[in-house]
Order: sequence, then structure tokens, then C-alpha cells
Amino acid sequence: MVVPSPTSYRQRPRVTDKQALRAELRHRRTEQEESISPGLRALLFHRPPAALLDLVPQDAVIGVYHPIPGEAPPLGYARWFTEAGHRVALPWFARRGDTMRFKLWDNPFDDSTLVPDPYGAMQPPVEAGDVAIDVAFVPLLGFTAEGHRLGQGGGHYDRLLAARPEIVPIGLAWDCQLVDELPLEEHDRPLRGVITPTRFYGPF
Repeated sequence: MVVPSPTSYRQRPRVTDKQALRAELRHRRTEQEESISPGLRALLFHRPPAALLDLVPQDAVIGVYHPIPGEAPPLGYARWFTEAGHRVALPWFARRGDTMRFKLWDNPFDDSTLVPDPYGAMQPPVEAGDVAIDVAFVPLLGFTAEGHRLGQGGGHYDRLLAARPEIVPIGLAWDCQLVDELPLEEHDRPLRGVITPTRFYGPF
């Protein structure tokens, strides 16, 4: 399967300022997503690659995210893991700035029970059960071939992985989000792998 990719972004000058880099990567992400036809887009990110499944414990609770525009969509994986007998959960926030929690999403085939979260994504209702996840599919703006990640800047996943280092974090991205290097800080947590439409990077 060939996925259209904009002209070699990795040849552009390196951006070291995180704010400017985030703006650049958001633009890349949107540009590539819009370049993929709806029919082809519907075929992507449906079955996890075998190399990833080797990292998933048999009874693992799988944390996914409900994508905002531009983000690589993990909903096909949520449905696949549900059919394979895993429980699936989504991030949940009571308000902006709160610690990220995860609540069960009983039916990833149906979005109608979800409600908007404080950041513009969708989350389970407050009465859904809290759960500790074992695997986290993580959104990102940029990543390196060594598993480093640049997120939106809220630090929610870095804090989660610092508190629970046993969680297996897997990034989902479009190919254009790959960069040669990222400005890293002490609190930044690496991924165990990254999945794009054309490749699985890792495991690290």
C-alpha cells in the first residue's frame, strides 16, 4: 500500500525552538492527512503489526486516544483489541490541568456515549469505570527513528509514564512526522515503538 507523502520534510532546516517546531509539525501533519484520499485513509491503522503484538501482554488493558483533526487515528486498533478480548480505555479529564486518568470504553464501535473533554477530544462519561492501562497508544506531533516524541506540550503522557514506567507506550503518526532529532528535556519519556502507515519503528 502506497501512502502519499509530502516532499522530504527531513531535508528542511532543523528547528530547535519547541513552539516553532510544534507549529511546523502540525502543518506537516495536516498537509499529509489531507493528501490521502478518504477511501485510502479508511484502510489505515486497522490491524496492529505483529512486532507490536509481541509487546502486548495477554490480558493487557489498552489505552487509546480519540483523535482530533490531523492526528493518526487509533480507533481501528481499539476495535481490533476489543474483538481480541482486551479491555479498551480512553483518557479522561475532569477539567484542564488535571491529572490524566483512563476510563473504560466498553464499545469502540459506537461513539454516541462519549462526551467532549476539556481539550476538544472525546472521552467517556464521568460514570464510566476508572482503569489502569498496560499499553498506551500515544498521540504525537513529531518523533525520531530512535523513539523520542514531541507532544502537544501538556506533559500528560510524560507524567503518566514517569509514574508507571511499566506501561508500554506506542506512538501513532503519519510518515511526515519523522524528524532527525528533537529538543529533549529531562522529563521527556521515550516510546517503545512508533507505527506509521508504512512502517513500525522499534521496538526500542
